[in-house]
Order: sequence, then structure tokens, then C-alpha cells
Amino acid sequence: MTTFLRDTVTVFRREFTPAWREPVGLMFEMGQPLLFLFLFGALLDGAVGASWQWFVPGILVMMCLTGPMAAGYYVLMELVGGSMERMMVTPLDRTAMLVGRTMKEMAVLFAQAVLIIVLALPLGFEPHLAGVAAGLALLIVFGVGLGALSFVLAVKSAPDGTLFYTVTQVLLFPMLLLSGVLLPLDSGPDWLRVAGGLNPITYIVDAERALFSGQVLGLPVLYGAATAVAVAALGLFLGNRTLRRGV
Repeated sequence: MTTFLRDTVTVFRREFTPAWREPVGLMFEMGQPLLFLFLFGALLDGAVGASWQWFVPGILVMMCLTGPMAAGYYVLMELVGGSMERMMVTPLDRTAMLVGRTMKEMAVLFAQAVLIIVLALPLGFEPHLAGVAAGLALLIVFGVGLGALSFVLAVKSAPDGTLFYTVTQVLLFPMLLLSGVLLPLDSGPDWLRVAGGLNPITYIVDAERALFSGQVLGLPVLYGAATAVAVAALGLFLGNRTLRRGV
């Protein structure tokens, strides 16, 4: 086992063990997605065609945004408490520290996404296995980038966290709505559709809906994959540079 892989596994275990020991906390985090699934999704039944094929991918993208981005909060708490500084003086590979943290968030996201899909089956959701697998893989790539960007944002926000809270609370929710996660933008005014087209999350949502409908090839999937890879590359680059410079 290479040093990088060993250090990545070490960091992953450090981050994942507390979550594994307290599964109730993970279920609590799913409260909002489950409410949207059972209450909001029922209101859309029949309103947007195959509504569950349309709505379930949107819920998963929403979870992908809130989960990895919230991971920066824990980093911020470690920076304030001093535990991050203690990790930085260890011989752990800096890139492995970043990847291990983001992979923990992806493991949690994957488990939650599978649970959402299973719960949606009795409601009328019809999974296309190849498309679902590709869609989850796309979310993992996108989530890795978001987790890394969240890490960078937390470091830049320490110690008061003002920048972090501003971005996650003020900017993230409007971007989520402008992506068409909850309601289609097609019937909206022109300015709303233009704003949605400038939102990178829109392409992830469109790709997920195409994949979950069984369309594994096509422009929406291509655009979504390109967006996810770009976000992941940018996040890992900035996160790695931030760690190597010190926190």
C-alpha cells in the first residue's frame, strides 16, 4: 500500500468512525430530504410527467449540495478548537488529508442516496440500474469537488466563519432553486431561465434526470459530467494548495 493510499484510509477512518457510531445523527440530517420526498414530491405527482423519475434525482442533488458543503463547518470547528493544527504537524500526506475527508462525505452521501431511492420505489419510482449507477457516480465526483471547496472556504473563513456562513446560507440556496431541483424552470420568465442556464448546478440536475430515466448518452449527460469533473478538479486543486500552504 502506498503512503498516499495509507494516509487516505487513515483520515477516512478518523472522519467516518464517529458517524458510524452515531447513525441517528445521519438519519437526522435526512429529515429535510425525506420531507421533500414524501410531501413536496406527492404534490408534483402527475404535474411534470413521470414525476418521481423527475423529482428523485433533484432530491439527491440537493443532498449532494448540503452534505459536502456542510462538511466545511466541521473543519471550521476543528480550526477554532486547534485539532486541525495538530493534524498538520503529523507526517500525513496533505492531499490524502483532503481526499480522506471528502471520501467520508461521499460514503455518507452514497448510503443516504441508496436509502432515498429505496424509499421512493413504493411511491412509483422506476429505477434504471445502469442510469442510477452512473448518476450516483456522477454525484460522487461532483460531491468530492464540493467537499474540497467547502474545506477551502472554511480555512479562508477562520476563525469567525463569516465568509463560510455567508456563502452557505446566502448563496447556496438561491443557486439550488435556480437549478430547477424542486420546480421546472421551463415555464418561468426569460430572466429566470437565463439565470438557470448560467448556474452550473443546473447541468448536474439535468444529467441526473436523464440518467435516472435511462438515458445514459446524450448532451445533458455530457454537460453534467463535464461540470462535475471541472468542479472536482478545481476543488482538489485549491484544497491541495491550501493544505500545502498551511492553515
